[in-house]
Amino acid sequence: MTRGKRFVTDSDTLAIRRASRLVGTRIAIACAVVVVVVIVAVFVYILSEISPGELFEPVPDTDNLQVSAVKLLRAAAVLGVALIVLAGVLSWQVTHRAVQPLGEVLRIQRSFVADASHELRTPLAVLDARLQILQRTLPADDPSSSVVAALRSDAKDLIHIVNDLLESAEIGGAAVQDAVVVDLVAAVAAAAQSMALIAVDKHVIIELDAPQPAPVRVPASSITRCVVALLDNAVRFAPRDSAITVAVAVTKKTVAVTVRDQGPGIQGIDPARIFDRFAHSAPPDAGGDESRTGFGIGLSLVREIVVRYGGSVHVVDSTAAGTAICLTVPRAKSA
Repeated sequence: MTRGKRFVTDSDTLAIRRASRLVGTRIAIACAVVVVVVIVAVFVYILSEISPGELFEPVPDTDNLQVSAVKLLRAAAVLGVALIVLAGVLSWQVTHRAVQPLGEVLRIQRSFVADASHELRTPLAVLDARLQILQRTLPADDPSSSVVAALRSDAKDLIHIVNDLLESAEIGGAAVQDAVVVDLVAAVAAAAQSMALIAVDKHVIIELDAPQPAPVRVPASSITRCVVALLDNAVRFAPRDSAITVAVAVTKKTVAVTVRDQGPGIQGIDPARIFDRFAHSAPPDAGGDESRTGFGIGLSLVREIVVRYGGSVHVVDSTAAGTAICLTVPRAKSA
């Protein structure tokens, strides 16, 4: 067994397994209830046909039953248990076969994402190379140097996103090297600083609340991209002249990052589903306030990354007063 690596399962496979377990358990419980009801009915019928004295008689009365009542009840109980076990096994098999088409659809979807990512990597690499050449040929005092530098930074961000998409599509069964310990707060601060440039156009303030360092074994670039995606979602729906808070909470075992905005909240969709690829909610009622309808792949990418490193992401709450999304990753032991 290879040391220094840990094998992970992608979030889609985990979701299929959870659905399979849930459906299988419900079917097994339903079958067990039916069997129990039948067995109870048999018990009641047998007991109604014999007297209490006949129930425990050592020798059965041939005028009533050919076997003793106790033996008959035991046989019924054994039969009931066997039927319950059989119902459970059959329900698991049926559920496994039922979710196989879903797994195939997800496999096709991942293949499409992987193919699209491969196609995007080359033109983005060419774009970055051309910007690099342009940046080198510009004089140091050229006023457009800062703009070209920003364009190179944006191109690199796009390359990182495409790489993440490719990794998320190919993560199933892959081995992930243990990352070095980094300070999550520094990566979160970099994300907040980056998104502040976009938030300022909407007169939205991003406030960071991180009272102490937070060591984690997740690449700093992955943390930054996760928080950028959460902040991008928050800025998109934040009302003008409002504030978005990014709070970091550290416990003995985990580090949590919560992004809270003052937007209209998530409507027309189960909040847990916004982390699905291309999740889309029902449109708002005519004349109503703007609500979050499209979520793209940004939030699904966040889930892929945090699950890859043993974490999770969920909606803490979502009301008309705002939405809070929290991602949690394991805390690393300090050196």
